[in-house]
Amino acid sequence: MRVNEDIRDREIRVIGAEGEQLGIMSPQDALAESKENGLDLVEVAPTAKPPVCRIMDYGKYKYEQSRKERVLKSSQKGGHLKEVKFRPYTGEHDLEFKIKHAKDFLEARNKVKITLMFRGREMAFRQKGWEIMAQVQKRLEDVGQAEYAPKFEGRNMIMVLAPKSVKGE
Repeated sequence: MRVNEDIRDREIRVIGAEGEQLGIMSPQDALAESKENGLDLVEVAPTAKPPVCRIMDYGKYKYEQSRKERVLKSSQKGGHLKEVKFRPYTGEHDLEFKIKHAKDFLEARNKVKITLMFRGREMAFRQKGWEIMAQVQKRLEDVGQAEYAPKFEGRNMIMVLAPKSVKGE
């Protein structure tokens, strides 16, 4: 392992593989100690007086750090955009069922995109679409709030709901 040129003439504080203090020694002695154990000498606090180095398996350390980051990423919940699609003449039971799914998504801390699709002559009954969107928004107001109000994008009416923030977040 390469030793930093500016610490070659100085003394360094060395911490052993098990976390024990090995004391202050020359970099050459510390390198010899680390090689004797088959480990690496890693400078952990270069600005300290004297600089602090640790004897450790650097490859294993990097691997454990990447695993910790991966676990943290996978444990983060929410942030995904889920979509629930309706039609203007969706039956009442189907409407309830889809609203229940949207509620589950919001409770799981996901955003929900509500899409109301119009086809053919259904475009003449846009008012029905506004009513359905208002109804959906009203039924989900206890768990979510409108991030984007209902609006038309071509033949689809779209609204995005975000989960309500919880105290302590």
